[in-house]
Amino acid sequence: MDFDLTPEQQAIRDTCRDFAREVIVPAAVDLDRDHKFGYDVVRQMGELGLFGLPFSEEAGGAGADFLSLCIAIEEISRGDSGIGITLEAAVCLGSAPIYDFGTAEQKARWLPDLLSGIKLWSFGLTEPEAGSDAGATKTRAEQRDGKWVINGAKQFITNCGTDIAAGVTITAVTGKGTDGHPEITALMVPTGTPGYHVLESYRKLGWHSSDTHPLSFEDCEVPAENLLGARGGGYRQFLHTLTGGRIAIAALSVGLAQACLDASLAYAKERRTFGEPISKHQATQFKLADMATETEIARTMVYRAAAAHGRQGAETTDEVRMLAAMSKLYASEASKRAADNAVQIHGGYGFMEDYPVARYWRDVKVNEIGEGTSEVQRMLIARLLGA
Repeated sequence: MDFDLTPEQQAIRDTCRDFAREVIVPAAVDLDRDHKFGYDVVRQMGELGLFGLPFSEEAGGAGADFLSLCIAIEEISRGDSGIGITLEAAVCLGSAPIYDFGTAEQKARWLPDLLSGIKLWSFGLTEPEAGSDAGATKTRAEQRDGKWVINGAKQFITNCGTDIAAGVTITAVTGKGTDGHPEITALMVPTGTPGYHVLESYRKLGWHSSDTHPLSFEDCEVPAENLLGARGGGYRQFLHTLTGGRIAIAALSVGLAQACLDASLAYAKERRTFGEPISKHQATQFKLADMATETEIARTMVYRAAAAHGRQGAETTDEVRMLAAMSKLYASEASKRAADNAVQIHGGYGFMEDYPVARYWRDVKVNEIGEGTSEVQRMLIARLLGA
């Protein structure tokens, strides 16, 4: 068993780490304070090839593996998790379903701009009463005159309201399946389609550099060829999509936990009490040791899950689903503990926006919520155990 990264993976890690330090960190404070989307940062990430990392060269991607993408997300999120989620959602939720389930025509039309970062695509699953409970989906789509007519609403949708948003893939009920359950189908809705409305952005606790809006659909018509995958295949598709997304969110959590450790260790070496740096005090040392240990455990879990997901292809296995849930659960909660400890180590300064740990603490909570809450992950793990 070899835990070493390949030379290619090391190069991706080092490139993204340098980019985060030199470009993202200097921009993060202003983006967070002003609630701005980092168009220039996104453009540069596109030029680095990050939006095309896990996709084949034939499709316009970089031909790297899924683990390489998670390493990139980890390092980008170490600079700012709002930018990290922009990358994660664009690739795992936006481009990946088109790549995995799209027709040759759909791929040819959309992937070139998406994999280069020129455009962003989003994914609309969550509704006011539906998300993890897909059976409660209220959005409906019916066929009329050779088109799909969509009515409904989605919420908490990332990357849908920017100037470079190209469209959204949504899940909608299109009838009843043979088992009597709602038939869930995925449909692609390009930006600018009549009846597709991007509503006012949310006032969020964190991730201020990320774009998040609710959506509404009022007699929104899309051509029949905008169906993504097979009719009724939306449930299976989004399970696969969310499995990869959960591993990537876990990678984001690792990057944020590492940022908390970086900031705390640097501060602890500089801050002096009773004649010596607080890094010499056992109470501080124990917090730093816990942060470092949990971050490394989380990183190992994420890398294992990412490697397994990359090997499985388009059919999600129970083993990979379990690893995804475990890594997402542990990494998100470990990053929350890291942020708590980081603020505590900084004392009163940790409560001030002049120090990055205040932003980390605001950003981190959503890691335990987005793409399946910690409670959902525990339910899924228990179910897969056969409990």
